[in-house]
Amino acid sequence: MTLDKLPNGRTGIISSVGGRGAQRLRLLELGLTPGTRVTAVRRAPLGEPVQLLARGCCFTLRNTQAERIHLEAAE
Repeated sequence: MTLDKLPNGRTGIISSVGGRGAQRLRLLELGLTPGTRVTAVRRAPLGEPVQLLARGCCFTLRNTQAERIHLEAAE
C-alpha cells in the first residue's frame, strides 16, 4: 500500500521511499525513512493534501508525494 491510500486514523510503517533526486531527498529529510511509523490524521475536503503524524511531527503532503511512499501494515 502507498501512503496516499492510507485511511484516516490508520498507521503504517514505511517500507521504502521512491522517487529520484530532490523530491526523494526532501521526503527523507522530513524524516520519512524506512521503519518510521506514520499515521494519516485527516484529509482536506477534496482529498488532498493529507495531514500526517510521524516522529512526533504533524505535516501535510500532496497525493503525488504520498504515492511515492510504500507502507506495510502496523501491528
